[in-house]
Amino acid sequence: MEHFESKLGIDPKRVEKARQLARDIAVDVVNFVQKYSTVSVERTICRFFGIDGINEEGVPLPNVVVDHLKERGALENGVALYIGNTVLETGMTPQEIAEAVAADKLDLTKLPMHNIDDIKGVVDELSDKAIKIIDEKKAERQKMLEELGDPPQPYIYVIVATGNIYEDVVQAQAAVRQGADIIAVIRSTAQSLLDYVPYGATTEGFGGTYATQENFRIMRKALDEVAKEVKRYIRQTNYSSGLCMPEIAALGALERLDVMLNDALYGILFRDINMIRTMVDQYFSRIILGYAGIIINTGEDNYLTTADAYEQGYTVISSQLINEQLALLAGIPEEQMGLGHAFEMDPSLENGFLYELAQAQLSRELFPKAPLKYMPPTRFMTGNIFRGLVQDAMFNVVGIWTKQGIQLLGMMTEAIHTPFLSDRYVAIDTAKYIFNNMRNIGDEVIFKPGGIIQRRAQQVLEQAIELLEKMREDGLFKSLEKGVFANTKRPIKGGKGLDGVFEKGKHYYNPFVEKMLKKQLDL
Repeated sequence: MEHFESKLGIDPKRVEKARQLARDIAVDVVNFVQKYSTVSVERTICRFFGIDGINEEGVPLPNVVVDHLKERGALENGVALYIGNTVLETGMTPQEIAEAVAADKLDLTKLPMHNIDDIKGVVDELSDKAIKIIDEKKAERQKMLEELGDPPQPYIYVIVATGNIYEDVVQAQAAVRQGADIIAVIRSTAQSLLDYVPYGATTEGFGGTYATQENFRIMRKALDEVAKEVKRYIRQTNYSSGLCMPEIAALGALERLDVMLNDALYGILFRDINMIRTMVDQYFSRIILGYAGIIINTGEDNYLTTADAYEQGYTVISSQLINEQLALLAGIPEEQMGLGHAFEMDPSLENGFLYELAQAQLSRELFPKAPLKYMPPTRFMTGNIFRGLVQDAMFNVVGIWTKQGIQLLGMMTEAIHTPFLSDRYVAIDTAKYIFNNMRNIGDEVIFKPGGIIQRRAQQVLEQAIELLEKMREDGLFKSLEKGVFANTKRPIKGGKGLDGVFEKGKHYYNPFVEKMLKKQLDL
């Protein structure tokens, strides 16, 4: 580890110890998940091969193809080999193959099998085409960043959540003109539990808008237009989590999203998705996001909505360390790790602000290159909007002081109703005021040796190490069964989506894992 000057008096040897424990836990997980694939991983491969659209019943064609193989007990060697073989045998494109399967005119398992190396040759050609599109999108982002400029961190991050993509566009452009740097399109409630990706543009969703490729495209175009107007690059965010993690990651990569919420632990704890399913899906989704230059956001902030922030602050640090190692193993560089945490101390706690400062500074020192994603107070927001605005202001002070990367702004009315556009304006205006007025406070102020802030940070790190030691002994899956995070226990064979997991067969081939990881790790 490179030498770092700790303002918190943290011992670099303890940091090294914590990282090593987290790495052991993560390596164990990755070794386990590499033996498996899932229906969502296979559908992702279909999408990368250009399979799109829906059948007469409205079922997405990637689902049709994967279910076709699953029903015939032929999924263990993966969808790529069957598509490659069918291309060789028939000369059809993957899209034509999917349409023929949907029309019951083709059974992929009944065709004569060609030589495995010949099939892999076709599969490699198909995968290279998809990778080329992603390379073009990365170059496009880079060019726009150079032309328009990258706003300073913390990026001002706000959300739109109307349920209608066209209405979201109006709100998103308004927010950018008010000063937002990142627009997150909130996803419709419970989309994470759909085992398919809805198709086309959508105009109704509950609490948010469906994540679809067409919706991504519509918002991307709108944000690029307004970015040219305000002369700064605007980042687009959506959710690559739930039962379709890798599929939505692929769509984000193809449509040049910049940030995606991506954390299997969140799905396990808060959506009761089976842990094996979601860890397998996460591994592939992170390989895609790492390769595409997309920043991931992890969900540690949510732990403190169910557990006490003072008592359980160390669980956030432990989870961030594990998430960092899982990301590194999937080829994600530190500069793309938006590790999550939140300003959630009980406002009645004496010196709560000092504890928040200690926690945020600890995250910053542990992950110096990461664009940390800092979440606003939610648990203790009330109908008192004036106090709410002060709570958000204190959160913004910590954000600029500890050099957070991505600041999700709080809104003073969020405890009462969906905030008005004017509330968003007030949130952006006050955040910009604080960030500008306190820009270099973190460089100017040092913490009292042995004082409240240093002692708190050191205590949290020690508690995190203690938890990681127990977790290394038990392994991640057993630890989640015991309820180590967010006071929530999950059984290894329970939850949603386990029936979509299968063990890889002898000839299993997913070209993207190898190609994307190799390119990333060679960098």
